[in-house]
Amino acid sequence: MRFIDKKIAILGSGEEGRDVLDWLKTNSHGCRIKVFDKIKTANLAGFDIVFRSPGFYRYSPMIIKAEKAGVVISSATKLFFDLCPSKIIGVTGTKGKGTTTTLIYEILKSSGKKTYLAGNIGKPMLKLLSKLKASDWVCLELSSFQLHDLTSSPHIAVVLNVTSEHLDVHKDAKEYRLAKTNIVRHQKTSDYAVVNADYKTTKKLAGLTPAKIHWFSRKRLNLDITRVRLRGEHNLENIAAAMTAAELAGATHEDIIKTVYRFKGLEHRLERVKTVDGVTFYNDSFSTTPETAMAAIKSFSEPMTLILGGSDKGSDYRQLGKVIARSKHLTNLILIGKMAGKIRAAARNFPGKIVTGLKDMETIVKAAGQISFPGSVVVLSPACASFDMFLNYKDRGEQFKFWVKKL
Repeated sequence: MRFIDKKIAILGSGEEGRDVLDWLKTNSHGCRIKVFDKIKTANLAGFDIVFRSPGFYRYSPMIIKAEKAGVVISSATKLFFDLCPSKIIGVTGTKGKGTTTTLIYEILKSSGKKTYLAGNIGKPMLKLLSKLKASDWVCLELSSFQLHDLTSSPHIAVVLNVTSEHLDVHKDAKEYRLAKTNIVRHQKTSDYAVVNADYKTTKKLAGLTPAKIHWFSRKRLNLDITRVRLRGEHNLENIAAAMTAAELAGATHEDIIKTVYRFKGLEHRLERVKTVDGVTFYNDSFSTTPETAMAAIKSFSEPMTLILGGSDKGSDYRQLGKVIARSKHLTNLILIGKMAGKIRAAARNFPGKIVTGLKDMETIVKAAGQISFPGSVVVLSPACASFDMFLNYKDRGEQFKFWVKKL
């Protein structure tokens, strides 16, 4: 596909925006292209096509106004689905997307299939197009922002879990869940939907696809769990999903099991950092929702010091507060950032020690080490975004690891 003599706007100069711009340089002719980091003063109605990056809300007044004026609203994800010659395995869910997508990729790679990893994790999508063949596989981690206006669905769509997230961007939980439905809504009868059988919301999504449905559950895993390196029951869900999807893509049972047993997981997802004086530190900085922090709490039986807090994402912390209060192995809480007060209020029945007022990661890590004892764990699982104190979740996790290794 080539764009000829079009006026094109790219919303966002981040990784996805640059991916679109680079692709257009070799796949357009005579086009006038403008990149916007903000659209408050932009007249998008004057363009033929607008490529939206995930950070730009699909239903913002400016984008809706442009769409009503006849402007085509697209995205890197939408364009990739239109042009990709390979079979796509798409993975979505409120938590576990990155782990599951990567595990599927590792299994298919170990089984000898030419496989690529892209989306929210891995390489930008459009850069892959020139390499792809019909016999290849592409594993995509797909967020609600990427799924928002998708009009195609993957050959194998994996639905992990759908709770409530990104309510700071989405209008409400209903809109967030509706965005997720696009991963199955446009499938064909020759496609497959791999759906979590343990959640009511995912079961509802199964009713929206004409594809063949394959259910998975952490309760029906056919492997030796003691040999799995990933911690936590939530990771058993991710493994079950990956095993099901990989089998549908043609991987043998032997390749699947072998890869699952050696898979260590991803950086910043319950990543073991170091043991200092008998205290083991885990970096779960990718945890930006109450659900992921609850999963982290349930992943351990050892006495735990939990580091929580950060900037607001519109999350509801009441259920997290209840889990904190009834978790007998949870001995200490360190609450940081803007949401410290809100989390403290939700966890008001917590009987253990609560530390607040720490302003930087060096102090946080030192305090965690001081109040923990041999045989216990310290877990950074913030349940919040990072932008009040750190550049992003990666910066938060890197700083945590840096100061832990200094202990």
